[in-house]
Amino acid sequence: MLSVHYIQKGLLYTKPPPGDYYELNLINNVLVRLKQSLSIALLHFYPLAGRLATKIEQNPKSHSVFVDCKNSPGAKFIHAAVDLSVSDIVSPTYVPLVVQSFFDHDRAINYDGHTRPLLSIQVTELVDGVFIGCSMNHAIADGTTFWHFINTLSEIFQAQGDTKIKISGSPMLERWFPEGNNGPLLTLPFTHQNEFITRFETPHVLERIFHFSAKSITKLKKRANAESNTTKISSFQSLSAFVWRSITRARRLPCEIVTCCMLAINTRSRLEPPLSPNYFGNSFQTVTE
Repeated sequence: MLSVHYIQKGLLYTKPPPGDYYELNLINNVLVRLKQSLSIALLHFYPLAGRLATKIEQNPKSHSVFVDCKNSPGAKFIHAAVDLSVSDIVSPTYVPLVVQSFFDHDRAINYDGHTRPLLSIQVTELVDGVFIGCSMNHAIADGTTFWHFINTLSEIFQAQGDTKIKISGSPMLERWFPEGNNGPLLTLPFTHQNEFITRFETPHVLERIFHFSAKSITKLKKRANAESNTTKISSFQSLSAFVWRSITRARRLPCEIVTCCMLAINTRSRLEPPLSPNYFGNSFQTVTE
């Protein structure tokens, strides 16, 4: 995971109508409350305020990468502004390249967490909206942890700065280590970081976002179950199959080519014994269909 990119997700909101009382001081209020909420959230998700650190052993030569919460300047909070409207972002067929600048860690890999924050939140003010871009180090957190943090941050934000708020789901930070291991450091048998870190520069591609209504998904699910003579195919399975078949057709591959769809699944509930749904960290596995 040290060579994988940061998780990056954004939330886009429209501002109240011009001249509205709430619109006048909107950004200042959002920034103040969001900073305060972030500080409270990090009391619970404290590893996100740390940095990665590496301990190097000389005999034998090895690297141990860990999260250092003591020697760290903390998470990062950024306020930016751009002369664009919400429609400039959502109306084009393809996602505008400027959206990449709405994230602080675009193209950074997780190993960069040695010098970059493990968590960075950038609030970009648009002419008629606000974009909140969150970047989180994927070496210490998966998508489930990411959204657990975002939902907790939202919960605290909506509590209007109540510093004594009791959050609905505290992250589970307890760890298990293999028998005979004295601590949280698992050594990597390498002499230099270049032996285990790779940087892949993706080719220039166009991004497009699709929205499926509840009605459309219901129709897909009904058709998939009817064609398979079953009732067990879920909405997610039917939608995934539809998207993958559409992608495969668009690629115009020869009929004899076998294609595979790879998905990431949350394994917290699949372990024996199961992990807490609020387990903080990476607990996922890729599956191929």
